[in-house]
Amino acid sequence: MERWQQRVALVTGASVGIGAAVARALVQHGMKVVGCARSVDKIEKLAAECQSAGYPGTLIPYKCDLSNEEEILSMFSAIKTLHQGVDVCINNAGLARPEPLLSGKTEGWRTMIDVNVMAVSICTREAYQSMKERSIDDGHIININSMNGHSVVPQSVMHFYSATKYAVTALTEGLRQELREAKTHIRATCISPGLVETGFAFKLHDNDPERAAATYESIRCLKAEDMANAVIYVLSAPPHVQIGDIQMRPTEQIS
Repeated sequence: MERWQQRVALVTGASVGIGAAVARALVQHGMKVVGCARSVDKIEKLAAECQSAGYPGTLIPYKCDLSNEEEILSMFSAIKTLHQGVDVCINNAGLARPEPLLSGKTEGWRTMIDVNVMAVSICTREAYQSMKERSIDDGHIININSMNGHSVVPQSVMHFYSATKYAVTALTEGLRQELREAKTHIRATCISPGLVETGFAFKLHDNDPERAAATYESIRCLKAEDMANAVIYVLSAPPHVQIGDIQMRPTEQIS
């Protein structure tokens, strides 16, 4: 990780869960991390904690609604002005709404598309353009995917979400191919976890907190820190090694 010290990483959805753990880990390894979310209160608190702990990097909170392209473009413009640009882009933000295919609300589907697919694509494009204009040839784009992007589970509330994550699988491979066509050494990686103990289930089942809690009580789940360790592993790979997709589940998970 030495070559990443003082270089700039963007982490979307950095206020809680996987995003917060990844942001902390990158700061621990000396990176300048722009952590964005719709609300930055928790990121500001995390930034203060990182500073108090004496970590060599810095966490910069940035308020951004990823469902709004203008706000994304404004964020990248600010990063260019203040920090030259993005060297690592970690597309972590994602969400699921309990909207089945046969009875789901269009609004819920559209929200998942906007955040899980469109925001990933826009941030990826802007990160690449940022690297290209500065002749950065060793950047990295990491998409936090899901095992739901590789198999469809028999739970109706997860089917549209799964479709968006299948899109992330395809987008990451398409990105890898386009980066090769561009003759750059910028790398693209997916990290696809199974069940991770975060607030994800509580947002999915926001009207049934008991069901949400039960999701994490049935087995020993992955932790957000496990995901952060996977990100560090990917970024630590030698320049000639491209890790395409890490699929990781709790040992006790069946599906």
